[in-house]
Amino acid sequence: MLLNLKFADCRLQFGLDILTSGLALLVVCCGSGCRNSEAESIANAKHELRMAVTTSTRDSGLVDHIIPVFERENNASVLVIASGTGKALASGREGNVDVVWVHSRKDEDEFVNDGHGMRREEVMHNYFEILGPASDPANVSGLNPIDALKKIAASKSIWISRGDNSGTHKREFELWSASGIQPNWESYLESGQGMGASLVIANEKKAYILCDRGTYLAMRKKVQLIPLAQKSDQLRNEYGILSVNPNKNRKIESELADKLIEFLISTSTQKMIEDFRVDGEPLFYPAHFDGSKP
Repeated sequence: MLLNLKFADCRLQFGLDILTSGLALLVVCCGSGCRNSEAESIANAKHELRMAVTTSTRDSGLVDHIIPVFERENNASVLVIASGTGKALASGREGNVDVVWVHSRKDEDEFVNDGHGMRREEVMHNYFEILGPASDPANVSGLNPIDALKKIAASKSIWISRGDNSGTHKREFELWSASGIQPNWESYLESGQGMGASLVIANEKKAYILCDRGTYLAMRKKVQLIPLAQKSDQLRNEYGILSVNPNKNRKIESELADKLIEFLISTSTQKMIEDFRVDGEPLFYPAHFDGSKP
């Protein structure tokens, strides 16, 4: 009887040992599985890059053309914040974005020299156009940009200015300054809007406007305005990309910002910019692609 009890106790203990070992193994497996799942989630998590970009670059369609490629290649998500150059650079100075893609060389150089930016690379250029209605009430067709502005002012024709401290707005005032004219007549209007929206307003009012050629070509079928002034180096429009100083914000994605810059100036992306056309016409000329120079 005593022997049977001891044997039963042994079997019970053996069973408990197996159960305990099994539970321990299950816990280890679950823990390992959880860790593996967590590691996979971290590995698959997309880094977000905040990019301040001019409305002209966005409205032309170029951003949607090339940025998805960068996102796929770098497992990243790019948050595009479109505004005028002045506001975009202000976002960089405040450390609210990681990279800035704008078109006002003087302000870009100042941004870097003042320690707000770490690096600037030229990406591309196009030209501004002085657009107006086909009826051309100021009779500026074929004139150089300065003479065209003088006649528009003299005729007090409707002019739509962006009035938003953007690169386009800054260039407009450089041209007015070169013409010796202070634009303050009654039909000189400020939209306070981006390039695409301002172009729509100018079209509705049959007004003159300074517009980058990329946005004009992208929206040409939606407006009746046409280029009138001569092409000139005074209307050359260069776009640069700048990385923001990481000292501005501990969350600045410096490494990813540098990857975006390298991506934009790489041969493959420069070729994509070269190939980005509307009805066969290039919207931009890449800065690092030999076959692109007009």
